Amino acid sequence: VVFYFLLIRPQQKKARQQQEFLNSLKKGQEVITNGGIIGRITGLTDNVVTMEIADGIRVKVNRSSIMMSAAEAKKQANAPAQRNPSGG
Repeated sequence: VVFYFLLIRPQQKKARQQQEFLNSLKKGQEVITNGGIIGRITGLTDNVVTMEIADGIRVKVNRSSIMMSAAEAKKQANAPAQRNPSGG
């Protein structure tokens, strides 16, 4: 039971949040892929996202490869680093 609450439940929650994020993607949103490519969404289908990564340069990526919105990445980058209480 302890194993479930410490390991499995947090992973399920994170997976659910990621799926909700992927379902909420919209045209015009700036996102980052798992590979680190930053672009603005120009088209969406059930499984494919078309992103403009530079003027006139569009790429198609699998929807599941979108990691986060660029705004969220900026928030995380600006957040102060949390110190590990165990000294590490």
